[in-house]
Amino acid sequence: MTAVTDATDVTDVTEVTVVGGGPTGMMLAAELRLHGVAVHVLEKAAEPAPYVRALGLHARSVEILDQRGLLERFLAEGRRFPLRGFAAIEKPAPEGLDTAHGYVLGIPQTVTDRLLAARAAELGADIRRGLELVGLSQDEAGVTAELADGTRLRSRYLVGCDGGRSTVRTLLGVGFPGEPAREETLLGEMRVTASPETLAAVTAEVRRTQKRFGAGLLGDGICRVVVPAEGLAEDRSAPPTLDEFRRQLRAFAGTDFGAHSPRRLSRFGDATRQAERYRTGRVLLAGDAAHIHPPMGGQGLNLGIQDAFNLGWKLAAEVGGRAPEGLLDTYHSERHPVAADVLDNTRAQSLLMSTGPGPLAVRRLLAELMDFEEVNRCLTEKIIAIGIRYDVGEGHELLGRRLRDVRLGRGRLYELTHGGRGLLLDRTGRLSVNGWADRVDHVVDAGEELDVPAVLLRPDGHVVWVGEDQRELLDRLPAWFGASAG
Repeated sequence: MTAVTDATDVTDVTEVTVVGGGPTGMMLAAELRLHGVAVHVLEKAAEPAPYVRALGLHARSVEILDQRGLLERFLAEGRRFPLRGFAAIEKPAPEGLDTAHGYVLGIPQTVTDRLLAARAAELGADIRRGLELVGLSQDEAGVTAELADGTRLRSRYLVGCDGGRSTVRTLLGVGFPGEPAREETLLGEMRVTASPETLAAVTAEVRRTQKRFGAGLLGDGICRVVVPAEGLAEDRSAPPTLDEFRRQLRAFAGTDFGAHSPRRLSRFGDATRQAERYRTGRVLLAGDAAHIHPPMGGQGLNLGIQDAFNLGWKLAAEVGGRAPEGLLDTYHSERHPVAADVLDNTRAQSLLMSTGPGPLAVRRLLAELMDFEEVNRCLTEKIIAIGIRYDVGEGHELLGRRLRDVRLGRGRLYELTHGGRGLLLDRTGRLSVNGWADRVDHVVDAGEELDVPAVLLRPDGHVVWVGEDQRELLDRLPAWFGASAG
């Protein structure tokens, strides 16, 4: 770690520094600003990336956008697609999923980046592009970040949202154990002379046996191509050539589609790693800085957005002096196991999408098992992240789970969560949040769809209490929202 111990020459001061201006960083900045926390977002790239990394949002991420009043913006620029099967096994989604958003929202990451950055800016985040972190240090009062241009930025906390090759994680010395890449895939955006009909027909035929292959039009005449590489490149940072793409396309598809004029050529591997810890003092990690895995199931971007949603309100409470003891540490204890499960399911999907006789036999067996609704439901919920249950204590089956967008007497649940506050849904009319009304809203007319007397929701929508006893409620409020205001 580069030592920066003299805070007297800092150029600027803020409450939280977010390193990385991708979807995780922008989502986190927006959540912090929702609670009035001063935020600087530092992004190394001078301009937003023009190419597409991810293509869709799953149900839990769509719910999060709905919870913050952002969903209409995304729906206006995306398309709804049916849920895809685990490891691309073509099975219809199970009936009655516990969500109002049982679809994949197809939307290029460039659009997601733009919309989340706009949201963060609207709320007052200070977004600074073209600034590279080169050093950091921390003490009991805060963190000093040193930038490549000599700027020193002081903040109370710093969060690394700076991707799989995270500078923040490296400077912290946090271990990143896991498995190195064993296979590589080429990903490119280029123009092709083949017709859309030819692209679709050839891709469908190849994908019958090779699930790592894909070719589809993005718009403006640009085609997104995914094809297995010949092997592992000696220099992983070196982009592939157009000739390499053409060669691999001919090997798998029998044609190179007339590929020319590439906009972006890249490669990615199936490395699977997770940070040993998500918090080191006043520095935290989120998104790809905390975990990397193969892209099977399209979970990476979604996992990062969900990290930010879990962390934002907790860090805001810590900065604001309202957090109960240990609240910020629940970010690691809750999200680390979730990412570990995603790493496991992407490992499994990678194996199931291999072309060897053993993996193909297992794939055929799993396809049969997915005809059982509970198996299909379990695997689907892993991908779309609606089955997550945090450890908030024992008791009612709703505890620790996020509450779906239930209908209330005068509208929808998620319409009440746009401000990022806690929420007591009370059908009894006898309960009170006096002392916490500055942090928790109380809704008495909770409608008929909620089949329990009352529930207490955290700002991220997860249930932390179910019941009807005021004394029990008074025990739970301080555990998640801090001491009473009086």
